[in-house]
Amino acid sequence: MTGQHVPASTLSGLLGDWSGASGPAYRSLADRLRLLIADGRIMPGARVPSERELTDALGVSRTTVASAYRELRDRGYLTSRRGSGSVTSLPSKIEPELGRHHAPGIDTEGLYDFTCAASPAVPGISTAVSEALEDLPRHLATPGYHPQGLPELREAIAASYEARGLATSADQIIVTAGALAATSIAIRAMTQIGDRVLTESPTHPNSVDAIRRSGCRVVAVPMSPGGWDLPLLEATIRQTSPRAAWMVVDFQNPTGWLMSAADRQRLAIAFARARTTAIIDETLFELALDGQEMPPPFALFDPAGVITVGSVSKSFWGGLRIGWIRAPEALVARILDARGSLDLGAPVLEQLVVCRLLRERSGVLAERRTALALQREALADALRSSLPSWRFEVPGGGLSLWCELPDPVSSSLVGVAQRNGVLVVAGSRFSPDGGLESFLRLPFTLDADTLRDAVRRLADSYAGLAAGAPPRRTAMIA
Repeated sequence: MTGQHVPASTLSGLLGDWSGASGPAYRSLADRLRLLIADGRIMPGARVPSERELTDALGVSRTTVASAYRELRDRGYLTSRRGSGSVTSLPSKIEPELGRHHAPGIDTEGLYDFTCAASPAVPGISTAVSEALEDLPRHLATPGYHPQGLPELREAIAASYEARGLATSADQIIVTAGALAATSIAIRAMTQIGDRVLTESPTHPNSVDAIRRSGCRVVAVPMSPGGWDLPLLEATIRQTSPRAAWMVVDFQNPTGWLMSAADRQRLAIAFARARTTAIIDETLFELALDGQEMPPPFALFDPAGVITVGSVSKSFWGGLRIGWIRAPEALVARILDARGSLDLGAPVLEQLVVCRLLRERSGVLAERRTALALQREALADALRSSLPSWRFEVPGGGLSLWCELPDPVSSSLVGVAQRNGVLVVAGSRFSPDGGLESFLRLPFTLDADTLRDAVRRLADSYAGLAAGAPPRRTAMIA
């Protein structure tokens, strides 16, 4: 809701039953409003109702609302100007740490690493590399630059879309050095400096950084506790007319939600009406863990207006920096032109390796899904046992759980947990505009025993944080 007015009726619904706590009513109201702002359910910069409007909507005294607003201003969650109303803000102590990155696998010895939602390599990669090396000599006589990608890999990727019911030719595929590179190229092709790009909140922080570094303004739409808020998305699209949108609709990172076919169609219509180019990241599509039938590709509902991004980093291995763009035919030349200033193609050897893995994908991915499903259950069981106050929904796929903590302390928990041997990322890192301090993403990409021990350490850290003192760090077991 950033930059928008939050109607009193909407805010009343978001507040829910706020009056049951002990103590003054104004303090209960202020605490509930603070939590909504800190969690990103009301985005920073949103204009809240006037004191009179909220008084009427809640059926309380004007003094209660005025006192709650005054407390929020004192604590840095509200900024008021005479004649302009009040807008939400975040105090500096919980501002998102934009631009701070952790490199997975670097300086993590002796630590359980929950910062990276990625698994080790699937079996068979060494064999695929050996076979690709045998095929490499025939490419050595060429310059080695393939801005659109090796024809054989593009054909294999196109065939995978055809199998899902989306007519695709190899000429519509552009192979890239991973999904993040694909996103950067697509954004650069479809936008200009200053354009608005719509995203979800929470979402993948590195992709948001890439959008911002292209000179675009991010319009973040909060997700509801049950997934995407379609009316809010449609209203935001109408009001802001974004030039492009970047979204993850298959086991959304970090929430794990899967968008239904009906909602895909409805959202595609909204984008088409606004002439907004949708860039849909399908990186997690292959990781359906419950044997469910997946919805059709988003691009099926608007083949001429949707760009799709894919990758093998989550399904096969992050060390294979191969991703791709599936673009409408009319946009391929434009995207290739934009790519020229970023890179000249993905590595040939890695493309040859991925060609071989795609031929064996059904067996390889079945094994990966089985392992991830067991790890997902191990993590969920450990959380229920050691951290019963944390709330989460078990997703039908993807790589992580999105946990809601009883209090907005995830940034504080980061440092305490590290002293106890666990690396985590604060929920605010997944919010384009700040907030989400009551949330934490926990990937289930480690083995089950490691997950259980890591959760025990995380529980000790959380208990120590609640007690006001850092817990004693326990020695890691080799």
